[in-house]
Amino acid sequence: MLVLSVIGTYLCNRFRKGVHFTPYYTLKLNHKIVDTLSYKTKSARKEDVERKWYVVDATDQTVGRMCTKIASVLRGKHKPSYTPHVDTGDHVIVINAEKVKFTGNKMAQKTYLSYSLYPGGQKSITAKELMEKKPYAIIEKAVKGMLPKNKLGRAMYKKLHVVVGPKHNFGAQKPEELK
Repeated sequence: MLVLSVIGTYLCNRFRKGVHFTPYYTLKLNHKIVDTLSYKTKSARKEDVERKWYVVDATDQTVGRMCTKIASVLRGKHKPSYTPHVDTGDHVIVINAEKVKFTGNKMAQKTYLSYSLYPGGQKSITAKELMEKKPYAIIEKAVKGMLPKNKLGRAMYKKLHVVVGPKHNFGAQKPEELK
């Protein structure tokens, strides 16, 4: 009773001063009082997520533009049930990774750095050299840089499957083509 009387006196004092007060649980909308607690946002849970499989053909596609779409699908941002703190993304298979292209002169100028954590252990390799040795690494590095840098990002990255050549071993999952 004490709480109600304190709230009641607070509301009375607010009305005496000419301040209009709307309780936290109601909202005036088009001259109707609407219960705002009925507008709850549904957050996805990891148990409720349905994962699909998509296949992307990297032939003659620009690295950055393709990888942003892939990273968005891995995060699950294409779904209406996207929740930032839950892995709602789908699996992505990239085929023909060796046929991807860069714009401008990036194939010769872009460098990828690696560091062994020893003094003087920094190595650099150009995109052209990396394409000859490990063509799948270009797409993997680009997508990994677009994902969150935490446990959730590492879980999303595991759903990326990059394949050199037109054939992949994921036919049993019946992947759809990503547009």
